[in-house]
Amino acid sequence: MSSSDSKNSRKDFVWKYVMEVSGEQYIRCKFCNQRCTGGVNRLKHHLAGTHHGMKPCNKVSEDARLECKEALANFKDKKTKRNELLQEIGMGPTSMHESALSKTIGTLGSGSGSGSGSVSGSGEPISRGPMDKFTTSQPRQSTLNSKWKQEERKEVCRKIGRFMYSKGLPFNTVNDPYWLPMIDAVANFGPGFKPPSMHELRTWILKEEVNDLSITMEDHKKAWKQYGCSIMSDGWTDGKSRCLINFLMNSPAGTWFMKSIDASDTIKNGELMFKYLDEVVEEIGEENVVQVITDNASNYVNAGMRLMEKRSRLWWTPCAAHCIDLMLEDIGKLNVHATTLSRARQVVKFIYGHTWVLSLMRTFTKNHELIRPAITRFATAFLTLQSLYKQKQALIAMFSSEKWCSSTWAKKVEGVKTRSTVLFDPNFWPHVAFCIKTTVPLERPAMGYIYELMDSAKEKIAFNCRGMERKYGPIWRKIDARWTPQLHRPLHAADYYLNPQLRYEDKFSNVDEVRKGLFECMDRMLDYQERLKADIQLDSYDQAMGEFGSRIAIDSRTLRSPTSWWMRFGGSTPELQKFAIRVLSLTCSASGCERNWSTFESIHTKKRNRLEHQRLNALVYVRYNTRLRERSLQRKQNVDPILVEEIDSDDEWIAEKEDPLLPLDLCWLQDNELFNVDAIRVVSSNSQETQASSDHMVSSHSYKRKHNEVPSTSGGKGKEKELNLTPIDEDEDLDEMGIHDSGHFPTIDTLDEDDDDLGEEDLS
Repeated sequence: MSSSDSKNSRKDFVWKYVMEVSGEQYIRCKFCNQRCTGGVNRLKHHLAGTHHGMKPCNKVSEDARLECKEALANFKDKKTKRNELLQEIGMGPTSMHESALSKTIGTLGSGSGSGSGSVSGSGEPISRGPMDKFTTSQPRQSTLNSKWKQEERKEVCRKIGRFMYSKGLPFNTVNDPYWLPMIDAVANFGPGFKPPSMHELRTWILKEEVNDLSITMEDHKKAWKQYGCSIMSDGWTDGKSRCLINFLMNSPAGTWFMKSIDASDTIKNGELMFKYLDEVVEEIGEENVVQVITDNASNYVNAGMRLMEKRSRLWWTPCAAHCIDLMLEDIGKLNVHATTLSRARQVVKFIYGHTWVLSLMRTFTKNHELIRPAITRFATAFLTLQSLYKQKQALIAMFSSEKWCSSTWAKKVEGVKTRSTVLFDPNFWPHVAFCIKTTVPLERPAMGYIYELMDSAKEKIAFNCRGMERKYGPIWRKIDARWTPQLHRPLHAADYYLNPQLRYEDKFSNVDEVRKGLFECMDRMLDYQERLKADIQLDSYDQAMGEFGSRIAIDSRTLRSPTSWWMRFGGSTPELQKFAIRVLSLTCSASGCERNWSTFESIHTKKRNRLEHQRLNALVYVRYNTRLRERSLQRKQNVDPILVEEIDSDDEWIAEKEDPLLPLDLCWLQDNELFNVDAIRVVSSNSQETQASSDHMVSSHSYKRKHNEVPSTSGGKGKEKELNLTPIDEDEDLDEMGIHDSGHFPTIDTLDEDDDDLGEEDLS
């Protein structure tokens, strides 16, 4: 039996088709008693009838044959995707210099193409032949000179470290997927490699990368034509008070950064904003654009309405993430929410503001963090409340521990106040629970679900408040004040109606308002003949007739994405299928535009670059789209821009008090634990690492400028240190709190006094 089978520990489904004979080391087919000299993978081929390594079984049941055949196909597909990813980042089974794109990807291959060979004694690189792809340039492990090689490696590593420390690069730079291919390419070139100059980096290398990405863009253009796309637009202000507007496209192929414009003199002018949006629509092609998404500023609203007047087939919709954030902001102004957020913020600030306290907290929480960064400021606040509540018992244990009580922090005013809040405030934890119960249903919008989200969110909030109108009433009014004028759009109603996961549910709301929104979308997006055919075909979808009513279609409603479901089962209704796919393929947020703020501003504010705006565009174009390509290759699935992987945390919840001056006594440098590997907490380098890079520091302040925040200071002396935390999936571990968005309404056990003691003044 192979080692892989032992590793599987018989968890593979195919073991149920195995017959084992006592004393025999081979396995046998349960159906035909055929002996299998290989492992369970070979037995799968035997049962699937692939003629691969073993004679097909002639007695296997049809269900078993299909199950094995599907398992082999899935395994092959995963292996193919893995190889594509490895090859894309220069670590695949075949060398990148043989790929059609390698000549344009300097960081993945060998630059101009001559650097992939070894080096002769004269310093000239030896050309590589066709057999080189079957060999490796890696040297064999040294034996006699192993100690010398270790010392040599240390010297090389020190030089790399010295460079990173000099430029203030974060330690997790080495986790970038392009890091190892770059190092390998330099090592493979050997002695005599001449690194690129600043001039080369800003000219032909940058141009080659732009050309390479232009090839990739062709795949996006095909998706735009087939499925339609969303234009996402948002503006921000850099450190020099210049207003830049970024334009991105989103489709099932992913998100693509198109360009940016300098709108310093026109950002508040609705007429010129309309002109900018109209030019982008013209560039993409009106027939390919389904919607334009912006934030809710008055100039964008004006421009969006004018755009819909001129372009009769597309929609303007406000950013859902922005609208949800405004709802959370309004809810956060209610007395109980404002007071609770303020107290929770003080607790988190104190813990994260002092290294010793933070270390103690991580000991009690088993390295779970309190900060949970999200796409927007107020989502971060309420998600952090969730995390704080999850660690309630750990925090109580920490502030009750002997280690805390014997520390100097237990005697300081801030420590005493924080401990009192956590241990003795009778309202703190019940009110934290109440705030979570009244906001968690609002935290994750997605296209095709946002219409349902608002109705179900309100119902869940009422249920969490035990049906007491004095509690949920103020929350509902805040939601309605934003939902009705901003997010209540025909496009969202059409998404709701055409989503098979929702349409065939018993609680589906088939009211006039929903059908009217659907018909408005059909009237706007289809010509008359298409509209007529789609309207007739709608009956088949409503009544689940034909392929819509097949058993596999019914069972797939909750297993497939809505777009995938329509692609698979909508073939008999081509006009309605095309319309449904274009509507359900859309995103509901322009927050993807914000992803390159730190990218854009860090480049824009570094004086050493001296780039004019067009070259800046090229640099951002390459950097942002390269990162998007990495993520799509890794995940191999459609990504809604609202689900972000890397978001800088908000200083509102972290304010470390550190003296910017080093102590005169340098004895702290002699502390061995400072550089002791075992003393460093073993966590993901992306999750806790303090970013020394000025790029991330600048991005934090640009975020504050956008939200009209002023960075806090510590008595004029302290400086803030930004902590870069990887945001956690908003569904992760919520089952433990009982607030996972499942089929039933959730509740939270406060474990102490209930929140029924909230008074009218708390809820006003």
